[in-house]
Parts: sequence; C-alpha cells; structure tokens
Amino acid sequence: MKVFIEQSNPSGTVHAPPSKSMAHRMLILAGLTSGVSEIGNLAFSDDVQATLSCLKRLGVQVETVAPDRIRVKGLQPNEFLPASELDCRECGSTLRFLIPLCMLSGETATLTGSERLMQRPLDVYADVANDQNLLFLRSEGSVKVRGPLRPGTFRLPGDVSSQFVSGLLFVLPLLNGDSRMVLTGKIESGPYIAMTLDAIRSFGGVVRRVSDNEFLIPGNQHYHPIQADIEGDWSNAAFFLALRELGFNVAVTGLLRDSRQGDKACVRHFHTLSSAGGTIDLADTPDLGPVEFMYAALKHGGSFTGTKRLRIKESDRVAAMQEELRKCGTIMETAENRVTISSPCATRSEVPLSGHNDHRIVMALSLLCILFGGTIDGAEAVNKSFPDYFEILKELKVKLRYEAG
Repeated sequence: MKVFIEQSNPSGTVHAPPSKSMAHRMLILAGLTSGVSEIGNLAFSDDVQATLSCLKRLGVQVETVAPDRIRVKGLQPNEFLPASELDCRECGSTLRFLIPLCMLSGETATLTGSERLMQRPLDVYADVANDQNLLFLRSEGSVKVRGPLRPGTFRLPGDVSSQFVSGLLFVLPLLNGDSRMVLTGKIESGPYIAMTLDAIRSFGGVVRRVSDNEFLIPGNQHYHPIQADIEGDWSNAAFFLALRELGFNVAVTGLLRDSRQGDKACVRHFHTLSSAGGTIDLADTPDLGPVEFMYAALKHGGSFTGTKRLRIKESDRVAAMQEELRKCGTIMETAENRVTISSPCATRSEVPLSGHNDHRIVMALSLLCILFGGTIDGAEAVNKSFPDYFEILKELKVKLRYEAG
C-alpha cells in the first residue's frame, strides 16, 4: 500500500494506543494460568494476533467479549496440546516468549515465521537446550523444540534482547524446583525486564531480584487469573509526541508517567535533540531509534550510541533510515554501535520513500511527509503494531490518501 501525505498542520488530541509489549506479557501469563483472566484495552495488531493464534493452537481458550477485551482460559504446563506448527508471523516477542513455554512439554513443537523473523538470533535458547540435552533444531524457516525444561542455574548474556530473559522468567516459576538466573555483562533493555517482573507479580508469581544481574525463582508456583487493562504505549505514542515537539498543537493522553516502559524516555530524548550537539544512548530503548533519527534530522542533527541491536529488528533499522534520509538530503553516518546525523536537515524527497516492511520506519517517515509532503511505499507495515495509525493522523487533520499495491 502507498500512502500519499500532503504538507499538513496537525492538531488535536490523541489517546495513546495500548502497549503492545505489555499485551504480549499479559497474554502469555494468562495462557499459563489455570483459570479465566480478562484482559482489556487490547489492540488486535498483527503482532498481538500472532501471540493469540499460537496460544489457541496450544489449547488456550480465547473469547472476545468486547472490541478491546478478551477472556483467556489458560492451562497448566502439562495440559498444552502438541502443536504441529506455531506461526509467529513477523513477531519477535511471540517467537521468543513461546519457545520456553513450548519447552515445558515433552512434546515436540515447531515454530515458524517470516523469513526475516527466522533470521533473528536465538542462540540463547539453543545454549539452554544444549546444556540440558533438550531438542533445539533450527532450520532455514523453523525451529523445533522439546522439553521438558528442568530447574537450575541459567546464565544469559545481558547485552542481547531482553526477550530471552522474559521468556524464561515466565516459565521458571512453574518448574518443579527452584532456579537461578544470572545475567553476565552489561544489561541492555533493562526496562523491558522490569515490565516482565511487574506482569509476573500481577498474576501472583514470585521472582526475587537479588541484584541487577541475578534473579532467584522459587519453583512449584501457580499463576492466578486476573482482570486487568493494558496501559498506554509510550513506543507508539512517541510519534505523536514528536509532532508536538516539532511545534504542532498535538496532545497525547492515556500514558502513565510512572510507567516501567523504557520508551517514556522519548520525552527526555526529544528535549536533548532539540539543541545542537545532543547525544542519546539507545541501548535501553532501541524501538525509539527510527523516530529519534527522524526527529534529529528535522532539527539540528544528533549522535546516538547503543545502536547495534537496531540492525536485527523487523528491518536493519540503521541501514533503512540511512537509505531513506539520504533521499531527503540528510547525511547519516554509521558505525557498529553508533549513528551520527549531521546537517543539512531533512527536506522533501522527490522519490517515494520505502517502509522496508517495518512499522516503525513507516511511522518515522510519516513525520517527514507531514512537514514537507511525500509518498511512502509499503505503508501497510503499520498493521504490525498500530493498524489505526493513519486514521488517527487523519483525525489530527493530516491530509493523506491511500493507494493499494
């Protein structure tokens, strides 16, 4: 799908969409609960649908009771159905959260997904399986796993995706003995681990964090069903907050100021980038990379560290933004773990921009088009996390239209 955006003057109030990151966590835990949970303020993006679909294949019962609310009847670990194939689509959270869940069982499970998803690193889980002599067989388009996972000491590198840490923390309380998790080296994406711990506690689980790098997890626990609403999403709200910081009369409601979401740092980051010479560390907030690269290009430039993990997201977000900003006259210099955006500031691209099949790239490019006008190919990528994004832009008086193909 192409979207054509005219130079516009957005104004109005946006209610923040639900947090996709927290939705995944709540749905996984509800699926591990022997009872019926009710989860509200849920947006059925492609990624959330991927998690729900896989849970259903495993035998979890899901009932939609309102447009944004579901009931989830979970299962005990020994009740999950053997699944011939779990399609994780394009969602890294779905894949990495479900692998440990599937390793609870002595049955073989096969997880599949898009070509890009199945290229993303899974070595942490391969090492866990190797240590316990469990099946972990990776091919070009799938990964087969078989447990049962046993309690013990789990050592994980701290500088890889926090999704591996979260995936194991979800299931370790359910094992038949106590476990210990030790993170080695510098921890990145620490706020996402804090979100996982909060979600586990909300379902009655106990994980003791004895230091920044060490967790003690009592075994033989049972999660308890809950009723809860998903909080607003700072990650997707950042695009509207960027419009506000660019001088437009846009307000955002529905965000928790004391949220554990690391991406609430976008407010502080935009302030830093509003002056020349600003430097931002993205190690804890990699999802903010595209929007902050664009904001820097539209302001005074800026420097970014902690960027290496942006290369293994839905796209290589460093290369994708470099390519698109080049079309707009902006120089973006890159290194292994650093990005520098220098003058001149971005201007209108005379050729269509590409969304690189990445929702956050598309939304970042939309900011440029709102200021100068332009066309984005592959705009349907927003369905991954925020299917209503362009309709909300219309409500903010942004002039745009779609074209299929």
